[in-house]
Amino acid sequence: MDQYSTKPLLVQKVLGCLIGGAVGDAMGAPPEGKNPEEIRTRYGWITDFVEPWDGPSPLGKGDGRYTDDSHMVQILSRIYLDVNDHLDVYRFAKEIVPPIADHTRYVPERGRDMLLLDRLFYPEKWLYIRLRLANVDPRIGGLGNMVNCGAAMYAAPVGIVNACDPQAAYREAIEIFSAHQHSFGLEAAGVMAACVAEAFRPGASVDSIVDVALSLAQEGTRAAIAAVVDCARTQNDWRAAIEPLRAAIQPYDGAAEDFHNRGNGSNDWNPSRMHSIEEVPIALGFLVTTGGDFEESVFGGANYGRDCDSIASMAGAIAGALHGVTAISDQWIDQVQQANRVDFAALAEPLADLAASLHQRRMAHLRELEEGFAALRQQPAS
Repeated sequence: MDQYSTKPLLVQKVLGCLIGGAVGDAMGAPPEGKNPEEIRTRYGWITDFVEPWDGPSPLGKGDGRYTDDSHMVQILSRIYLDVNDHLDVYRFAKEIVPPIADHTRYVPERGRDMLLLDRLFYPEKWLYIRLRLANVDPRIGGLGNMVNCGAAMYAAPVGIVNACDPQAAYREAIEIFSAHQHSFGLEAAGVMAACVAEAFRPGASVDSIVDVALSLAQEGTRAAIAAVVDCARTQNDWRAAIEPLRAAIQPYDGAAEDFHNRGNGSNDWNPSRMHSIEEVPIALGFLVTTGGDFEESVFGGANYGRDCDSIASMAGAIAGALHGVTAISDQWIDQVQQANRVDFAALAEPLADLAASLHQRRMAHLRELEEGFAALRQQPAS
């Protein structure tokens, strides 16, 4: 923590968001897909990085190695830096495929350099299939994809470049991720980006983040967040909250009891306006339960089961942005960077500079608009 404590608050928050998400991802990765009882039998309560489920092993998800969630966050962050601007759906579609399909990167759970495309879950391969192979209009690229958290899991950089402006983050996320997702999966990506943007605002709190989510979320996503948050407000311990939070999301859950089966509750495989992905509401639920505490929010997500790497990653990214990197253990920071061969500062500092630059450009644009309207309001000479 001390190594970052003298950096500007904006840099600390970007670091907190990126590292916090990666820590949550790595902590929740080993038990992904299991239920809470199985997790407790295997590990007890997870409150640190644990070995792979079938470990110990130098490979696989465990010991601080993260998953595709964190890879995609870093790829999108790098795209923003390369473009040096906000993204629209066309630029996103052009830039997102090469890093996953053409260029190798170190994938720690496999212990080698490889195409990320070969690691991604089927819905995330949709980016390659639809945008390159099928050459579809990016604005409808997400249509027909499995409705999952695939876009929401790497939406945090959209919140970073729109720091303190959740409405703008929501709009940008909805636009660009329409190339990847549709239905309530797309909605969740917008909400996740907005929550991160709000967490950057000085004076932000868990309550203000929840208020932003509820003010922007639509239909089933909003109903699910409201139900989970109402439940979370009756809880004060993440361990005890796991079962009640699951019960609260279940009526809205777009996945069946097997979270890989996205049947929207009726197995008709159609989009739904009344359902929600599980991950964003549950991440917010643990933030409410724990009062926004970074470690306890991540613990809740990691021990929840099901898609627990994404839940813990989302909770970690929001809490990390809210409190900054100094809320994260130095030991965890070192381990996650070493295990994944990544230097988050090398990414976070230019990303913070970009966020500041984009804010300055926006203010200059607003001044130009004000000058234009001032001229329009002038009375014509008689």
